Amino acid sequence: MRHGKKHNHLGRQTAHRKAMLSNMATSLLLHKRINTTVQKAKALRVYVEPILTRSKTDSTHSRREAFKHLQDKEIVTALFRDIAPKIANRPGGYTRIIRLGNRLGDNAEMCMIELVDFNELYSNDGAKKTTRRSRRGGSGAKKTEETAIAEDSVEATEEATTEAVVEETVEAVEEISEETQDSAEEAAEENTDGDKPA
Repeated sequence: MRHGKKHNHLGRQTAHRKAMLSNMATSLLLHKRINTTVQKAKALRVYVEPILTRSKTDSTHSRREAFKHLQDKEIVTALFRDIAPKIANRPGGYTRIIRLGNRLGDNAEMCMIELVDFNELYSNDGAKKTTRRSRRGGSGAKKTEETAIAEDSVEATEEATTEAVVEETVEAVEEISEETQDSAEEAAEENTDGDKPA
């Protein structure tokens, strides 16, 4: 029965568990993502998200509370300087757990836990703003001459750069082949000199 079992003890005593979660939180804030087991990641999420919430208010008290849990001055400084401005508008849910499959040795379920705002693949910051197009074909439907000229110039510069790169690689290959021929001739001369009796 699991009556009253609120926390996963992760097979460790209290001091060991707190030290492990502190180290994992430090690594997560330093590297922005870490790989671990799913159970440790769930325990880490409960541990680190209140620290991230507290970092939104930059005061001496909140810095001391963060240091109490992290035990690393550089990480606390990075937390308040780099991470807190990025998560300022997020009302919670600062971490994401992505399952990776099972570990080869003991078949433990593995995952990657990461800070949501530091993943460029999933973030919406660089997403294109789409607009609705009308059927009337107004000013947005036709290309202007200026954009057509700009696109042509971009294509021309791309073609010129690719031609230049191809020419450089051909020249480099020719130089290498000449060097190898010269070295082969020198080696053949040395071999013929070595065969003659002294």
